Amino acid sequence: MKYTYLPRTEIEVSKICLGTMTWGRQNTEEEGHEQMDYALEQGINFFDTAEMYPIPATKERYADTERIIGNWFKKKKNRDKVILASKIAGKAEMTKFIRTTGINRDTIKQAVEGSLSRLQTDYLDLYQLHWPDRTTNYFGKRGYKHSINDHWEDNIHQLLETLRDLVREGKVRHVGISNETPWGAMRYLEESKVHPSLPRIMTIQNPYSLLNRLFEVGLAEISHREDLGLLAYSPLGFGTLSGKYLGGRKPGNSRIALFPNYNRYSSDTAVKATQKYYDLAQANGLSLAQMALAFVNSRPFLTSNIIGATTMDQLRENIGSIEVQLSEDVLKGIEAIHNEIPDPAP
Repeated sequence: MKYTYLPRTEIEVSKICLGTMTWGRQNTEEEGHEQMDYALEQGINFFDTAEMYPIPATKERYADTERIIGNWFKKKKNRDKVILASKIAGKAEMTKFIRTTGINRDTIKQAVEGSLSRLQTDYLDLYQLHWPDRTTNYFGKRGYKHSINDHWEDNIHQLLETLRDLVREGKVRHVGISNETPWGAMRYLEESKVHPSLPRIMTIQNPYSLLNRLFEVGLAEISHREDLGLLAYSPLGFGTLSGKYLGGRKPGNSRIALFPNYNRYSSDTAVKATQKYYDLAQANGLSLAQMALAFVNSRPFLTSNIIGATTMDQLRENIGSIEVQLSEDVLKGIEAIHNEIPDPAP
């Protein structure tokens, strides 16, 4: 395994992070425990979860993923072996059973307490705001439509104050953002510069893959200049970049077969690009999944690559990508495809 640090900290994290969003839906608790056992054996010390998981979010399964992880910690007594990250859900139609009031001082405190209880731990190493409450473009939206009545920026100071209090109480070590825009990232960073008592945002968890490199437009420069680490999610685009959906296939327990509305990475253009990436991988003796993950692993702004799997074979292949070094010819081939079909799945 290879390691890096959460920016501006002494917390060493594996460059592969274990994603958990299928546990409790596509995976049983026993399978989740098996994945954690194997990941830890392979040197992965960084796990990412959220109160909203498993996905798709439902009232009946709310926070089951955190409970699965908490039961594993209780059984294994190894909380000290894991750098643990979780998130608070924002206000949205898909999570109205969690809360309708959005992210504020009270809901952050309630969410943290709930996560700590379910995870059976006294602290979270990283706590993240899962998506912005304001009107902006995320979760596949390309364009931004401004609302003159949206004054969400006024909340940033209060949110950071609340997170600061949780850090002081020892319940949270560091804080991060997710599904954020360049404007949002800079506002959080600038607020903590102007008010040094406020915690600094250390990481940003955004989508990044061969099918979605929009992070490179604006956020990559912020990442480098402001030392804001990317935690890349969906590096395989809901499994699309494994190649398993090519030719119109829909394997039985796959995400797209089970949840057809999860089509963010399934447009005709995305399928066309995936086929080209598949052909490139095959021509160079690589699996598409390992080429796709190795590309993400190689990015200089990456802190950790969040992989997920529903089978142990997938997990082994995904973790093994850390040993794959892409040749200059492969990297040039990737750029050629990207220039021809840029970012087909925002």
